[in-house]
Amino acid sequence: MDGILPLWKERGMTSHDCVFKLRKILKTKKIGHTGTLDPDVDGVLPICIGNATKVVEYMMETGKSYIGEITLGFSTTTEDKSGEVVERLAMEQIPSIEEIDQAMANMQGVITQIPPMFSAVKVNGKRLYEYARAGETVERPSRKAIIKKFVRTTNPVFDDNEKTVSWRFEVDCGKGTYVRTLSVDLGETLGYPAHMSDLTRTSSGTFKSEECLTLAQVAEKMIDQTIQEKLSPLEYGVKELDSVEIEEELWNRVKNGAVLPSDIFGEQVTFPLVIMYENVAWSIYGKHPVKEGLIKPLKGLRSFQ
Repeated sequence: MDGILPLWKERGMTSHDCVFKLRKILKTKKIGHTGTLDPDVDGVLPICIGNATKVVEYMMETGKSYIGEITLGFSTTTEDKSGEVVERLAMEQIPSIEEIDQAMANMQGVITQIPPMFSAVKVNGKRLYEYARAGETVERPSRKAIIKKFVRTTNPVFDDNEKTVSWRFEVDCGKGTYVRTLSVDLGETLGYPAHMSDLTRTSSGTFKSEECLTLAQVAEKMIDQTIQEKLSPLEYGVKELDSVEIEEELWNRVKNGAVLPSDIFGEQVTFPLVIMYENVAWSIYGKHPVKEGLIKPLKGLRSFQ
């Protein structure tokens, strides 16, 4: 079995849990997910199966879209609603819509984030959540994030019991963005402790929520033997890379792993580059690490036999 399965990850499970269950359902071990979703988050989680696992790293580079909710009034250890409260400040009034919208607009573009302690980022060989669970803190490296869209979708609502203010949002962002941190930083800009109180991933790369199957639906498709109809070819996983269609003469060189001149496909292509033959993706080429002006195969996507 080969292809990309658009899975709808349900809440209460880790991304690894999904892979573990799918290995049993699909009766194959060669499965990988394309980007961690926290247990409290549901949404689109493309799953690569068979040869498609070779494009996981490229799919993790793609953009993501989310809908969610931010709550002002208290912050938590995990930056979402699952953590322990670390700071509380009762809301006496709702920030104006103009103030909220301007603050959100100012966070669009290239921003700098510091990953939350409860995250999978590695520092000195250990994941940050391992330090956090041990009660330790370490200096976290900042990273750049691209926010293409960050907008409010509902009016702010005041909770008189909790003394909090919440509203829903949409965000389109690049790889490695922490929406939890985006929410916390927005709250800080507005002058209040904040956390992300809800989140759903609505798209990942080219895959949208309406295409997805739940684990139960995948099991049903396996029983009635129609699961293959729901798998997209691995080409979908490299759609955001440049690609070229080659002729038979060059194909005979590519399938033998030939090193090629970097300008053989013209000056307009960018690398990494997907090499197509007869509308099938066979290999990914990139710049040679030591030989100027040459490109070499980075990864074979299918067997050439």
